[in-house]
Amino acid sequence: MAALQPGSIVAVIGSGAMGSGIAQVAAAAGHTVKLYDTRPDAVAIALAGIGNIYSKLADKGKMTGAEAAAARARVHSVASLADVADAALVVEAVVEDLDVKRGLFAELEGIVAHDAILATNTSSISVTAIGAKLHRPERLVGMHFFNPVPLMQLVEVISGVATEAAVAQTVYDTAASWGKSPVHAKSTPGFIVNRVARPFYAEAWRLLQEQAADAPTIDVVLREAGGFRMGPFELMDLIGHDVNYSVTRSVFDAYYGDPRFTPSVLQQELVNAGYLGRKTGRGLYPYGTDHTPQPVATEAAQPRPDYVGHSLEAGADGRLTAAMLARFKAQGIDVHTRNSTEGHQHREAPAFHCNGAAIYLTDGRTATARARDNSHADTVLFDLVLDAAGATRIAVACADQCSPAAFHAAVGLFQSAGFAVTRLDDVPGLAVMRTVAMLANEAADAVHQGVCSAIAADTAMQKGVNYPRGPLAWADAVGVDHVVTVLENLAASYGEDRYRVSPLLRRRQAAGTAIHAGVLHA
Repeated sequence: MAALQPGSIVAVIGSGAMGSGIAQVAAAAGHTVKLYDTRPDAVAIALAGIGNIYSKLADKGKMTGAEAAAARARVHSVASLADVADAALVVEAVVEDLDVKRGLFAELEGIVAHDAILATNTSSISVTAIGAKLHRPERLVGMHFFNPVPLMQLVEVISGVATEAAVAQTVYDTAASWGKSPVHAKSTPGFIVNRVARPFYAEAWRLLQEQAADAPTIDVVLREAGGFRMGPFELMDLIGHDVNYSVTRSVFDAYYGDPRFTPSVLQQELVNAGYLGRKTGRGLYPYGTDHTPQPVATEAAQPRPDYVGHSLEAGADGRLTAAMLARFKAQGIDVHTRNSTEGHQHREAPAFHCNGAAIYLTDGRTATARARDNSHADTVLFDLVLDAAGATRIAVACADQCSPAAFHAAVGLFQSAGFAVTRLDDVPGLAVMRTVAMLANEAADAVHQGVCSAIAADTAMQKGVNYPRGPLAWADAVGVDHVVTVLENLAASYGEDRYRVSPLLRRRQAAGTAIHAGVLHA
């Protein structure tokens, strides 16, 4: 089977934001669209909105006036489900309720042709469960769009246990023909995005609970150092804490209480208080005309150190430290590099040194534990940055044993390289590193369990939630060995199964290959 041909009929059931968005995209791709809703006035509002959007696109030169008029003419309201009998594809976008969806598809099954495809836009309900009572569950497939549909590129094409591969492939090809970036996934809790994204929120809540920093500071570090478009707390305020908490609970329950998906008591308290985010005027942040931006923690200016050293160790993976070294040199910082062949012995390398401070990339231990392990009190850690050459901020932490002079020297070094420096309390893995490691771990587990391919996992997170880099590609950039070390040290610090390492990461570590270089899950 191939993509549906332009001109074939697509029916959309439900005319809310998702349904009207799907109708708009399908009509723009050349399909006749039949839009149905139990509320006729809602369909009328949706049709007017779709027409206005087409007009605005024509005004902006993104489609001609004739194309806009033709696309609008292809969208029709219908008065009953019986009117969609000639549809080749029916996409439901109704309330997230299993019984409602089951009832709808049971009715549709008796209306449409035997070869028509039934698709559900569910974001969280098992496709297998929705189709379980159908006479022909093999023609039901998930077609999960992301809001706003016309702008978001991702479509998760979700196969239930009974879904025919040819049906899923037709929907995949159709979504691609509509200009989307589809990915295949199996019907498991959270599918790809809602599963893999959980650590982005969960690690932020843990950082806040452990007082690593306040919410605005954690957000700015994830944005300006990690490259995420929005910080986790900003994003949850936008989504709504009731919605985000509910998704986390559903994934946690569906995986039988797996600690990796444990909800946050802090978020539960926000929901209990009614502080749901933007829609209620208050969440982690206050909203309103009199709102003033909350300050973020940024270290005061410190002088450039007189001496900066860089130690190497034979065989060590120093790619991230090397990228930082390149930035230092580009900013005119004279760095003296030494290695073990020159007679210097270092308990750990690679590292930077200035005014007595030993400065390491975090490996998941606290700075305090690392200072103890290395017998060097003046230990400072720096966090992962997405782009060592272009990042504007970096997070650091120092050991409890560290002297103020040594810490300020490290701050001065990073400031001299053009970074705004944010100090976090000495928590394991800091902020960006632990978040990226956990995202990569969850994505690797999804691949290991056959939910999706490695490419699909990365595509989904970039196209569905605008991550700056796919989590598995990021793990390859950091180094699988380092990601595993971070996770192992987090697990040792907390003593929790939450940070257990995915078998796929361990396998790639043992093979010495990147995740995307693997044959079995490419």
